[in-house]
Amino acid sequence: MISITGDSISKIDRNDSRYLALLQAHARLAAKDPTIWGKEAEAEATIRLNWIDLPESSRELLPALDALYAKHRDKENVILCGMGGSSLGPEVIAQSFKKKLFILDSTDPNYVAHALDCDLGKSIVVVSSKSGSTIETASQRALFESTLIKAGLVPQNHMVIVTDPGSPLDKDSRANGFAVINADPNVGGRFSVLSAFGLVPAALIGVDVSVLLDNASDAKSAFIADPSMVVDIAYLLSYCAGQYLTFTDEASGMPGLSDWAEQLIAESTGKNQVGRLPIVIEKSQGSPGVFSIAYAGSADLVVEADLASQFIIWEWVTALVGSALEIDPFNQPNVTEAKEQTSALLKEWAGIMPEFVPDQSDGSIEIFGNGKDLADALDVFTKNIPANGYVAIMAYLDRKDDAAIAQIRALLSAKIGRPVTFGWGPRFLHSTGQFHKGGQQNGAFLQITGDASTDIEIPEQSFGFRTLVTAQALGDGRALASRKYPLLRLNLTNRSAGIDQLLDALKRI
Repeated sequence: MISITGDSISKIDRNDSRYLALLQAHARLAAKDPTIWGKEAEAEATIRLNWIDLPESSRELLPALDALYAKHRDKENVILCGMGGSSLGPEVIAQSFKKKLFILDSTDPNYVAHALDCDLGKSIVVVSSKSGSTIETASQRALFESTLIKAGLVPQNHMVIVTDPGSPLDKDSRANGFAVINADPNVGGRFSVLSAFGLVPAALIGVDVSVLLDNASDAKSAFIADPSMVVDIAYLLSYCAGQYLTFTDEASGMPGLSDWAEQLIAESTGKNQVGRLPIVIEKSQGSPGVFSIAYAGSADLVVEADLASQFIIWEWVTALVGSALEIDPFNQPNVTEAKEQTSALLKEWAGIMPEFVPDQSDGSIEIFGNGKDLADALDVFTKNIPANGYVAIMAYLDRKDDAAIAQIRALLSAKIGRPVTFGWGPRFLHSTGQFHKGGQQNGAFLQITGDASTDIEIPEQSFGFRTLVTAQALGDGRALASRKYPLLRLNLTNRSAGIDQLLDALKRI
């Protein structure tokens, strides 16, 4: 059963010329017309539209997935090394089906240590990357291969590679005897959940992926036959909503779906300063004046459907919104900025991370920015948020042991009455990181870093994960600072105490 409800439905004008244009875009999308998004986007779109076929074409993977599950059904732990589109889809699938899957989408050494804290002899590691050149995934792959060898295990028996055919990772993995499952190269990362990137880990944890594909195919057939639902949603997001959209998973039974939608929409639309910024919220009450979206309960727009249907619906809608906003939904022109700045810092440091001197220190928190103490720094920062702007909180921490820091989003939003997003670093660099630089130029950025209790070497590199995650935080900081955005970094010298101190400060101001 697929339905859309909500007060915003009354705002849809199906006689509006813009609605009729979206109907035309829908028909062209169904025909895989790469010219929908304009001349500049045509070349990219030409090689990025096979996601439309995935509900049917991915059935070709079923025999290989069945064989893979049969081979590794004795494994107790499935660990997925991947970033952005390679990890957010599998994570929501695992959580929705209540399956065990460890997502390693971080370079924080405290979090990486959790991935290693298991019986590797009873584990299977999935390395997912379109090219294999992503620094996070390349580092994680090298770490697990080395660790397996040190444990007296054969890495080829405990690792599966998912990548594009002919990629450097594909060639190297096959040459070294690793099991490889290729994804469709004509599908972009954030549209890849119904490809091998989403289905390989889903199959390994025991999810019946054929049901996912059937449900997605049925949903697609339904909205191609009657496009009103997807066009209605696209119309609302393009012309009735503003810059900000709140998403909540509450009561949906699909935890993590909003995080997946956040990447899809933010990275697809956040360019040319006209994007839509999803804000993942905890409760459905939303934010005053911000267009609210839910999958159950009440909101401006409620989209009710099973998980796989949600995937194809939101991918389709995002492509239509791209046509309405006149942007290319398949490129990510600003994502490389943080990567380049990270590489520059790693080269500058030559394997030795420098000591950083804060502007001020307050308890367990070092302040890199203006303010005589923590409360003053937060006050100065929030007073400099641009008009109609938002705050992006970027936590380069351990999302398991440091999970309490996520409470900061709701606290800060309530205090300042502004939209506030929260992202775990460095994974947000592969999602909202594009929007931060390419979307509306009205963001203010709060970085939260933390001293690590451990460090883990990266094989064949002169630096470890502690240095890498620091370079990623400061590299992105450089990219943001170059745009003169308000930017404050708080470094927790003691993570637990620092989190408590920060949350308490926000409650008191």
